Amino acid sequence: MFERLTERVQKVFKDLRGQGKLSEENIGQALEEVRSALLEADVHLDTAKAFLERVKTKALGRDVALSLTPGQVMIKIVNEELVALLTPKDRNAVKLKFAPAPPTLILLAGLQGTGKTTTAAKIALWLKKDGRKPGLVAADLVRPAAIDQLGTLAKEASIPFFRPEAGEDALAVCKRAVKTCLSHDANLLILDTAGRLQVDEAMMAEIAGIHQALKPSNILLVVDAMTGQNAVAVASAFQARLPLTGLVLTKADGDARGGAILSATSVTGVPIQFVGVSEKLDGLEPFHPDRMASRILGMGDALTLIEKAEAVAKDSALARQREKKEAGFDLDDLLDQLRQIQKMGSMDQILSMLPGDAAQKQRMSAGAPNEKRMKRMEAILLSMTAKERRFPQVLDGSRRRRIAQGSGTSPAEVNTLLGQYDLMKRMVKKGGMPGKPGKKMGGGFPGLPPGQGFPPGFPR
Repeated sequence: MFERLTERVQKVFKDLRGQGKLSEENIGQALEEVRSALLEADVHLDTAKAFLERVKTKALGRDVALSLTPGQVMIKIVNEELVALLTPKDRNAVKLKFAPAPPTLILLAGLQGTGKTTTAAKIALWLKKDGRKPGLVAADLVRPAAIDQLGTLAKEASIPFFRPEAGEDALAVCKRAVKTCLSHDANLLILDTAGRLQVDEAMMAEIAGIHQALKPSNILLVVDAMTGQNAVAVASAFQARLPLTGLVLTKADGDARGGAILSATSVTGVPIQFVGVSEKLDGLEPFHPDRMASRILGMGDALTLIEKAEAVAKDSALARQREKKEAGFDLDDLLDQLRQIQKMGSMDQILSMLPGDAAQKQRMSAGAPNEKRMKRMEAILLSMTAKERRFPQVLDGSRRRRIAQGSGTSPAEVNTLLGQYDLMKRMVKKGGMPGKPGKKMGGGFPGLPPGQGFPPGFPR
């Protein structure tokens, strides 16, 4: 997300670096470029105007320290104002609210086709990983297959699911779930209501009735980030009927402009709670204004990347066992590393959290392993026996041919993987076990070597 906006804003800062000081003239030129970039990103006009005015006021009154260039000063000012733009006035509103007595209710609303049902399951999984006990309630009785879809997702995430019974309407199934959830080991319910148009009075009355009857602690509006300013208009329309406590912006990974994210809170006052970054069930990130501002400016988002890596390592059984090993880095570790990096998201998502301009990230992406190649590597490793992965030195020619046949690959691919493993093993001995608790993520996979892309010979 934000690729084009980031590229243009970075060019503005680059042009300022050669200036001796900040002046009204070069500030005006820079802000005109930023204004053009914001409008191209489909940022709300009033939001863009107010943002630029605040930046201009600060920049004209800011002296350039001896250790800073005009470009660095402007980056600092723009970053401060971006964080302010993305932060609601009520800072306490940025987190989900939990009821003093269970169950806590989260009511999801939104237009048709915004990904609301999938988002319900994503939020439930995120809360489960956070130590909560969520349940999913199918209150969308309008869209065909919505109930089965939510049921399938609930089963995949091992989350209690409440399906409507014969004759129940949306409110009835929600009430029954509230009464019975504790006996199903759920103390938090996510209510997936039907998608509706803000002009559909009957449908709006239905969700308003659910809110009136159940008084949910959280009312989250799910909006499509790719619709730009229209997402802000939708949020304003729903806000007129429901006391929204947060927004969830879906399909943010496909939104190269970012207008909805930049405009939503400033126009509506409603905080963004989550951002959908992929179609996968774990493709949801809590929203942090400071981290998002850093991404927009091309400075990366190291904290989110670290949290993803820590969460994946925590879930990995092999990572827990690794401390007990004495033989060092083996093919089980390589398999574990492959699975960890796949769980962290696509390579594009990972690169989006690293600092650097678009050209740098394109070069890194060109040298990164693609998903298809990693799947083939995983198939090769899974075609080995446990003993072969533990003691790779036993892999002679006949075993390698058997592994190739079993994985649907060629002996050459098996040999290439083993050659890469040998290289990585040598790197691990020099730099420490990648991802191992207490060790720096050195020159191994999936860590990026300082100043480099991926290790030589890495699968592409």
